[in-house]
Amino acid sequence: MFFHCWRVNWAEFQNFIMGEVRYNSLAKTFPEEAKELFAKTQQFAKLRYEGYKKLSEGK
Repeated sequence: MFFHCWRVNWAEFQNFIMGEVRYNSLAKTFPEEAKELFAKTQQFAKLRYEGYKKLSEGK
């Protein structure tokens, strides 16, 4: 599971997004480009997550 009580399992991120049609279709249509885009997507997701975490802690 990707999310569990506000703990994020980043190792499962790729599996999580592959459950979305848009990401799954991209991987099937453009596999090489998808690898790079998925890495960037994970990087940006981590940044957003850390920002939301700081907001929730009042920092």
